[in-house]
Amino acid sequence: MKRLLFIICILLLPFLSSAQQIGETTIRFNDTARKRPLVTEVWYPTTDMIKTHNTSFAPFVRMETVKDGSIANKKYPLILISHGTGGGRLTLEWLADILVQHGYIVAAVDHWGNTFDNKIAIDFVTPWERPQDISFILTGLLKNEKFGPVIDKGRIGAAGFSIGGYTTIALAGARLNFEALKNYSNTSGGKQEATLPEFPGLMDIINGNEVAESFRKSPKRLKDDRIKAFFAISPAVGQGFTDRSQFKDIDKPLYIVDVENDRITPYKTNALHYHQLISDSQYMLIKGKA
Repeated sequence: MKRLLFIICILLLPFLSSAQQIGETTIRFNDTARKRPLVTEVWYPTTDMIKTHNTSFAPFVRMETVKDGSIANKKYPLILISHGTGGGRLTLEWLADILVQHGYIVAAVDHWGNTFDNKIAIDFVTPWERPQDISFILTGLLKNEKFGPVIDKGRIGAAGFSIGGYTTIALAGARLNFEALKNYSNTSGGKQEATLPEFPGLMDIINGNEVAESFRKSPKRLKDDRIKAFFAISPAVGQGFTDRSQFKDIDKPLYIVDVENDRITPYKTNALHYHQLISDSQYMLIKGKA
């Protein structure tokens, strides 16, 4: 009898989960001190029903959402997402949808100057701006009238892809060595990783005074103590880290994942390199083509 009940419950799961709709709201934050508009998409559980079909552009197959739906007055864990270079807040929506179906609120930001529709060369080579973006929108969400009261402050996590993976690790407490990163960028391997079709002359910018000045002015501590767990997918900027001491401030769970055939951020100089330097980090390499 117990086995029969178990089988019935498993079979019903898809139908039970389908009753949980995904709400979606766009919030336009603005970090005036750094002159960075930060458009943020928030997905969350709602019991409101879909009234109109969403026809807006998304880079992947997306699930239907309820625009500005209501949210129940209870506590939800929050995941903050950082997209990859030249992506955007919607490029990891597939991950957000799955998390919402498991009871999370998810927020993803457009990192200013580093999206598919807003390309500014210097913002492709100043990754230290991105963790500050995430911290800024986290503060905004906690103060937000709709979401602030329902976010469980003890269960906030961060996830990111590629340079967003670096963003996640920096939020965990990693401290970048700019000179090491610049020196690697001038090697053959570094040039390959830094060569982007959007900006053929990016190497000249990396070696310029403007980028060095941006790093000098940025906070050396980018760790956000409000975030309790971290997940880095194919993290980039690995060669800006050469010593375990750069990770001494990391004291929360960190999981790193990459694929064997990654040619944009090769795992040996990035994901695996991070894992080897960060004590207690968890690591998974997906073999073959992915």
